[in-house]
Amino acid sequence: MFFTEPLRKHTISAAEQPVLNRLVGIRNQLAALKKDRGNYYRPNDIVGLYNDLLQQVWALHEVRTSEQHDNDAYKNRLDAVLDECFQLFSLFYLALGKNKEVPATYVQLVTIKQNFELLNDTGIYTDDDLEPFKVRLQEIRQLIDAEVSRDGDEPKPEVLLVSRRLRQCETELGLLEETTRVISDELMPVYEELVHIRRRLTALSVLAHAVAAPEAKELQRRLIAIDDMRVDDRFIDSMGSVAAGQTQVVGLLEESFERLHDVQAEGSAVPPDMAPVYERLVEIRVQLDKLLLTSRWTLRETDLWSYQVQLHDIDGMRRNGQFHGSTGEPAPAQAQAALNFLLHKCYNLVYKLLSSSEPVAETLMPVHNQLRTLRRCLHEVKKYGGPLSARDLYPYQMKLSSIDNLRTDGKFLDDEGYIPEGQGVVMSLLNECYDLLYELMAAEVDE
Repeated sequence: MFFTEPLRKHTISAAEQPVLNRLVGIRNQLAALKKDRGNYYRPNDIVGLYNDLLQQVWALHEVRTSEQHDNDAYKNRLDAVLDECFQLFSLFYLALGKNKEVPATYVQLVTIKQNFELLNDTGIYTDDDLEPFKVRLQEIRQLIDAEVSRDGDEPKPEVLLVSRRLRQCETELGLLEETTRVISDELMPVYEELVHIRRRLTALSVLAHAVAAPEAKELQRRLIAIDDMRVDDRFIDSMGSVAAGQTQVVGLLEESFERLHDVQAEGSAVPPDMAPVYERLVEIRVQLDKLLLTSRWTLRETDLWSYQVQLHDIDGMRRNGQFHGSTGEPAPAQAQAALNFLLHKCYNLVYKLLSSSEPVAETLMPVHNQLRTLRRCLHEVKKYGGPLSARDLYPYQMKLSSIDNLRTDGKFLDDEGYIPEGQGVVMSLLNECYDLLYELMAAEVDE
């Protein structure tokens, strides 16, 4: 379902059918586990199903090798179901706190690629926008290379699959970087200013005309000032030569003037036949914004699956990067800008939520969250509390002691006696809270 590249209509062979049937069964089991909000995920259940998936991947590899269909371009429905399974397992691994294991990276790579494709479609980005993705891809590359080194000549199937996704992302990153690399250092500030203006114009396109008009007028002033910098329609460097990167910068300037005209013209940015898509994107964005604010307390990483499905459905409506109306014609430019802006915003929010996932199992998250809150309170007390007596510090001491007493043989255990992921993170927080408390108690003694 989530292959963003076009799928060719290859049929399922008789040898592939048993693999497809088992993959559909695994996907259904994962969907049932995801819906069970009354219980924590059990690592043995998830890892057991994951090992079953890997067996199917090997079986598929053998079938396609024998049928000479083992090239990357060969796709059918089985690949789509397999991709869904890997994305779901990736979210489950994040929920279990297994962030540093290979399966956990898969859904992040899918989301990064979705962001790259939209950046490529719109052309509105700077090197600063690419940097967080670049850093994350480098981290995943180190993880994969270490895994390949351990596996030797027989890499695991999940490593092969994630490596392929990683190569796709690295290739797209290189293409995006190449676009900005040709812009001269002297022209780069102008380009970055235009990117900022273009983004603001896109954001204004989703607002009512009366609300957008004042800022649009200020952006118009800035665009005119940039346009006045040109000599004979070209940007000149300090040596009097034509600055490198004219195509990118002049093209962005002209696009910005066009979007400015659209924003300043009265009327709805989105035509009536595109309004349902627009409203759906707005609703998804609002929900993701709320999750970003409350994720530490309420987010279960597998909850992001439903948003991925919805966004993919909307993304699938585009043809050649454009949304089309009921007549089959591309939507107006202002509507394209508004819809693509919201779609990219949603993809970016999903990536932020994935990136903010702590390497702590959900069974340990209540303890983790309590310690983070306690640490913040102790920092605030240290900063603003002033002289404190032993009685003032007693509630913090009691709370810390009650959390510490949850340990068994130095470990935090789940309800079934297993040691969940994230012990190091939680113990670090616990020790930091003790250090802060002792500092406050020592300060009280000194006074």
